[in-house]
Amino acid sequence: MHVGDLLIPVREAMRRDLLAGGYIQADETTVLVRTGEKRGSHHEGYLWQFGRPGGEVIFEFALGRGRDVAARFLGSWEGKLQTDAYVGYDKVGGAKLIHYGCFAHARRYFVDAVKVNQEDGEAAKMVIRMDALFTVERGAAELGLTGAEKLEFRRKHGQSWLEELHETAMQLVMRTLPRSKMGEGLHYLLKQWERLERCFQDPEVELSNNIAENSMRPWAVGRKNWLHVGSVSAGPKVAAIASVVESCRRLKLPVREYLLDVLPGLEYRTKSQVANLTPSRWAARRR
Repeated sequence: MHVGDLLIPVREAMRRDLLAGGYIQADETTVLVRTGEKRGSHHEGYLWQFGRPGGEVIFEFALGRGRDVAARFLGSWEGKLQTDAYVGYDKVGGAKLIHYGCFAHARRYFVDAVKVNQEDGEAAKMVIRMDALFTVERGAAELGLTGAEKLEFRRKHGQSWLEELHETAMQLVMRTLPRSKMGEGLHYLLKQWERLERCFQDPEVELSNNIAENSMRPWAVGRKNWLHVGSVSAGPKVAAIASVVESCRRLKLPVREYLLDVLPGLEYRTKSQVANLTPSRWAARRR
């Protein structure tokens, strides 16, 4: 916990760097928090994470899942925010903030529909259409395409799949039970369509929020091992440690080497000195 306390200013510097950019992916997950000495006195808290693909990720500890958490973290930020459909990300940031959706979340509904009824050919076809979009995306990545070239590649190889996906959903929703798995998938897809289509039209934005979700998987494993955060006051310290460790993992940096270099004397550093000790800035000095 002492290390976590030391790393809180580093985490704050990482947050400032993230908000200086124009694209953030966000997600959240539950974590039990011990709230008293009495056995079994736990509260379901949350770890929110905000990050940039290929860059650092910052974790935010909170006792709740309300909109106030994202609103407080983002402040008046006005970039591109990519999330699932959770309403806690609505009406946050500045007036010019733009929301983007996640095709992976939409795809899961139809995968579930196929699991429920393996003979549901329409659900299977919806999965295939979205898989085609992800195949196009992988193709662009393998060719190293960015910007206008990536956008053109998407349009050339994926536009027809995108249009067919939407047109078919519009037809199927009229004759599908709303509470069926297929109906839920169609409802999600169409309600999120503007944000989903926006992903396809912006070469900077990923088609899914999977990078953010992957940062949450260690917590799902951790909940079975360490069970809970020891106290409410420990939450921000745990979040600081997680921010540094996950950022090092994303940036392919040796976290042990980073900590051995940064931690000694960290409590005596000025704010400007700490700003140069974030994982990304530390890595830049080593190049």
